[in-house]
Amino acid sequence: MIQSMTGFGKHVVQLPSKKITVELKSLNSKHLDLNARLPQAYRDKELQLRKMISESLHRGKVDFSLNVEITGEETTAEVNQGVVKKYMQQLKAIADGDDIKLLELALRMPDTLKTDGDEIDETEYQAITEALTHALKAINLFREEEGKVLEKDFNLRLKNIAKLLEEVKKLDPERLSTIREKLDRAVADLKTEVDENRFEQELMYYLEKYDITEEKVRLANHLDYFQKTLNSADSNGKKLGFIAQEIGREINTIGSKANYAPMQQVVVQMKDELEKIKEQMLNVL
Repeated sequence: MIQSMTGFGKHVVQLPSKKITVELKSLNSKHLDLNARLPQAYRDKELQLRKMISESLHRGKVDFSLNVEITGEETTAEVNQGVVKKYMQQLKAIADGDDIKLLELALRMPDTLKTDGDEIDETEYQAITEALTHALKAINLFREEEGKVLEKDFNLRLKNIAKLLEEVKKLDPERLSTIREKLDRAVADLKTEVDENRFEQELMYYLEKYDITEEKVRLANHLDYFQKTLNSADSNGKKLGFIAQEIGREINTIGSKANYAPMQQVVVQMKDELEKIKEQMLNVL
């Protein structure tokens, strides 16, 4: 089953004095491009959290955000009273003003708050990893649902190309007959004696150059291989992309050898269907 690289996952954990919110958003990318936003106090845990995400998501442009909100009376920030008083003294020396106004100005100055730099306790870190685990499950479920939509579209496009290939097969005998008639008329217009045996040999050689039997067989095989890969247990967008390239190569060769307007029109339709597959392929994990 294929998965999309587009997804969203969120989970909230409520502790006695803190609310922990984890959000994950992802878009398509050739590799895993992870952007992490978390409070400064939690930066020492970033590598472990990144590892958890990379082991689960593998590919995509991923935005990870961790938000910790204080909901109780607990806080690690304190007013740096000595610094605030010093600021107020300096401000009073510059301009007159009541203490309330000076205090408001002083609190806007740098270093007026000091925070406790203690490490995150184990209970809080477990809550963060729990929230991340649930968010990863949510985003992977989102990706799977998006993948089902992509798979449905791929199946439609494959079926359309297969039908068009059948049209090519039906047109092929008529195409070769038309090419032969054109050559016969061209020789007749020369109004000169032609060695029939030699002409027949040259004609067979010429028609072999326009033979598309191998291309038809390979194209059918590639379509079947794409379908089997699409139905496999793992999502493999890169592999599907390579198969799509091979499908395109066979379609292009048929088009270049066709030399017959009705068949070339069918080839154009096949290219259109394949282009829609390639557009959607960019978003497959």
